[in-house]
Amino acid sequence: MMKKIAAVAALLTISAAAFAQQSVSFVEPADGATVTSPVKVKFAVTGMEVKPAGDMTANTGHHHLLINAAPVKAGEVVPADEHHIHFGKGQTETEVKLAPGTYVLSMQFANGLHQSYGPGMSKDIKITVK
Repeated sequence: MMKKIAAVAALLTISAAAFAQQSVSFVEPADGATVTSPVKVKFAVTGMEVKPAGDMTANTGHHHLLINAAPVKAGEVVPADEHHIHFGKGQTETEVKLAPGTYVLSMQFANGLHQSYGPGMSKDIKITVK
């Protein structure tokens, strides 16, 4: 019995460590940057693989760019509108036309059905478009 408990504990430790290494980040622009439009945006993901929408393979998903929008809770579908841009073909970069002003850009990683992985797979930056 103790061997089974130790094996389960080891598996949970490995799974927790793997999950802790999953993250998203902006390669470009940097947080606090002043940029011009169109704004070049590059995404990165660690610990998961980018796959197109519809692919429900474990530990995969695709990026969504939220512009001045609240994060999407885990399990909820990311809306598709002018504040929620989907990259369902597996794209990892884009150019976005933005009027001059201050913006919060949020990257939200979601599964093949556009269901958010939640705050652990989301990243916010602030930029100023001149």
